Amino acid sequence: MGEHVHVRVNAGVAVSDAGELVETFRCGCGATWTRVYRVEEGEPER
Repeated sequence: MGEHVHVRVNAGVAVSDAGELVETFRCGCGATWTRVYRVEEGEPER
């Protein structure tokens, strides 16, 4: 059998209590990853 290659599939997006965007990914093997996007301080975009 060949080497396993992780395939990241988007498992969901949420907003944390701190206002950060949290994106979760998973692989069929059970591995998971989380990416957090922090909001810059300043005026909101229009």
